[in-house]
Amino acid sequence: MNNLAPPALYALILAGGSGTRLWPLSRQFFPKQFMALGAQDSLLDATVKRLQPQVAQANTWVITSPDNATGAGFAQLQGLNLLLEPCARNTAPAVAAAAALLADHFNDPLMAVLPADHDIKDVGAFHAALQTAMQAAVGGKLVTFGLQPTHAETGYGYIESATAEGADEGAIRPVARFIEKPDAATAEGFIKAGNYYWNSGMFVFRASAFLAEVERHAPEITAVLTKLRAAPDVENFKALVKEHFAAMPNISIDYAVMEKSSNVVVVPVSMGWSDIGSWDAVHDLFNKDANGNAVQTAPNAAPVLIDATDNLIVSQGGRLIAAVGVENLEIIDTPDALLVCQRGMGQHVKKVVDELKVRGGETHLIHRTVRRPWGSYTVLEDNASGYKLKRIEVTPGGRLSLQSHKHRSEHWVVVAGQATVTCDADVRTLQPGQSTYIPLGAKHRLENMGTEPVQLIEVQVGDYLGEDDIVRYEDVYGRS
Repeated sequence: MNNLAPPALYALILAGGSGTRLWPLSRQFFPKQFMALGAQDSLLDATVKRLQPQVAQANTWVITSPDNATGAGFAQLQGLNLLLEPCARNTAPAVAAAAALLADHFNDPLMAVLPADHDIKDVGAFHAALQTAMQAAVGGKLVTFGLQPTHAETGYGYIESATAEGADEGAIRPVARFIEKPDAATAEGFIKAGNYYWNSGMFVFRASAFLAEVERHAPEITAVLTKLRAAPDVENFKALVKEHFAAMPNISIDYAVMEKSSNVVVVPVSMGWSDIGSWDAVHDLFNKDANGNAVQTAPNAAPVLIDATDNLIVSQGGRLIAAVGVENLEIIDTPDALLVCQRGMGQHVKKVVDELKVRGGETHLIHRTVRRPWGSYTVLEDNASGYKLKRIEVTPGGRLSLQSHKHRSEHWVVVAGQATVTCDADVRTLQPGQSTYIPLGAKHRLENMGTEPVQLIEVQVGDYLGEDDIVRYEDVYGRS
């Protein structure tokens, strides 16, 4: 009798995406996985909680970008294990690097691979599917979750199982093939056939089993992994990722491994799933009023809706929105951008982001309010005449880097809290109503040693006011 204990289950949460289809709320430096959409928890926080108690938080790893780790996701990522990818290379390299880390330094566990930005209503069904997947993964299979389709969706990929319609839900089934997003007629045929499932992008497998398939089907990834696996410990592994990850190919886990492997099985499951991949999906996610309108605004900015039906209205701009005689619209308002989109066209919002990239500027990258590990700043006015106004908030214990600027001076006026200011050799604490001047080139730092948030107004003056005009000398958050 084999009395060996089953391998531990670890989780790898993929949190490196940019969420371009949820622009203008989601931006490159504040992607949707860190947003709370109609819920108290962010999508990332909900993903972490959903795994418990099957996966302890100590066994949860998140792979994301350094910008997310020190920016939008800083607070949410505290207490989690991080693997930082220095550049985006799609899902196959990310999962392969994590699998190598877990195989070499954590006793080759089972690993559940999950996107950070999905919504699941039926957590019990998710847990049951996870248990079934683990049983197959112990035997060396690569397991994917196939979602029971509720309609002929053309925005998702599909998985065809080799088992005919009528098999018990939750039963392990061999995968016949993966299918790209179909046209409407093909999707209708899939629904009628009964053995086709939406491709969830969620997987369970043993780390070494996945690495064996990578070596078989994606040797260009294995070539880079060989360099990473020379690391004697976890910290050296992370350092080698930073050094070598850019040599990875840009390829998804489906293209690189799953579509080629003969060792893949699917667990069908119905669990109230959404990938929240467009504003159309957000409309489905939110509660509706009697006229089918889904609304998320600040309490003091409730919209005025007259003869308006089946609309989605999301506002973070603080403005009053009035909608009269309109239907099937998506109206997304932020302080610096407004999206008006016909429902059903949500998959095309990415084209707006593509156009903004061509035009230049930062509207696709950041909001006017930008999160930092020490707090946040909000751009109040950015004038082409050579000045910029900001509101800066530093959380208790927050400490900006010791830095200087080559192109601008700064004037700070404290409006709340007690700000400790370093300017070259001078260190002083400023009270509300007091101010200080930071000359061009001076080494300076702002920090909050108190128990209340510090708020100040910053006036920048210079011939260049970009955020990259920073020379850092010391930084407690590890930014270069």
